[in-house]
Amino acid sequence: MLCTKYPGFERSMVIKMKPVYVINGFLESGKTEFICYTLGQPYFQIKGRTLLIVCEEGEIEYDEVLLKRSRTDMEVIDEEEAFNTSHLIELEKKYKPERIIIEYNGMWNFKNMKLPFHWTIEQQITTIDASTFPMYFTNMRSLLAEMLRKSEMIIFNRCDNVEDLSVYKRNVKAINQQAEIIFEDSEGEVNQIFEEDLPYDLNDPIIALDNEGYGIWYLDSLDNPERYEGKTVQFTAMVLKPKDFPRDYFVPGRMAMTCCADDMAFLGFACEYEKSDKLRDKQWVKVTAKVTKEYFADYGGEGPVLKALSVEQTKAPKEEIISFM
Repeated sequence: MLCTKYPGFERSMVIKMKPVYVINGFLESGKTEFICYTLGQPYFQIKGRTLLIVCEEGEIEYDEVLLKRSRTDMEVIDEEEAFNTSHLIELEKKYKPERIIIEYNGMWNFKNMKLPFHWTIEQQITTIDASTFPMYFTNMRSLLAEMLRKSEMIIFNRCDNVEDLSVYKRNVKAINQQAEIIFEDSEGEVNQIFEEDLPYDLNDPIIALDNEGYGIWYLDSLDNPERYEGKTVQFTAMVLKPKDFPRDYFVPGRMAMTCCADDMAFLGFACEYEKSDKLRDKQWVKVTAKVTKEYFADYGGEGPVLKALSVEQTKAPKEEIISFM
């Protein structure tokens, strides 16, 4: 608690810093849905009351039952002139909230927003409708930039029909390099690995994969095999020789912990190597191979198949198990 005095309050009143959560974005960008979802989550519950200030009302309305259950008082401020420190202080005196959520109007310039000195922004989140983002980015870039500049999290929703999300990500990163960017479609969060986020350079003549790089390369090769077709990779791996595997093939791979110590999996792709008969199970090797995409019976279809350029015996890495936790 900060013991200080403020001219807008009675002299004897002690001022407590108020955490503020700002959710901004253009109309119909998903702000209300996001706030409703958050209010209903156990991790967001508090003993005191929440003041929700809504600066524009879209098609989605707040459920009275949800507001009551989450001890939330809602006030609408639909005129920018009314969004001023005097009015905000009056609302605080009226409701005595422990925290404040502001659903800010996307057409109000965010840099003009003024809060009482003891209202501290804990988190700023911007929601974006991916289907309309190009229009706003082209025609209202300055307003959009002010929203994005200080946002800690930027959520693109309705991404179902967007072909290249990496373009959207580059546009946002040019304005705010530190923000966490999340893409969502009708089935939930889109777990897409973007080329610029890869921990290796796809243009290197030999893509050298360390522990982190191997796990990312394996997953990305399943989703985006065209990125690696014709590329040469190099990594340390354990030899696996499945029964009934074709002659001159083995599987170089790594054991991975996917969620907990009890959930282990061997991650590897079939590798063509003319001396595979000289390899033994669980032997550690350094593999340099070209990546192809072709039919392989054990896959039940097409997938990444390695063509070994060299396979050299090596010692086990310091960390034999990679982790996705």
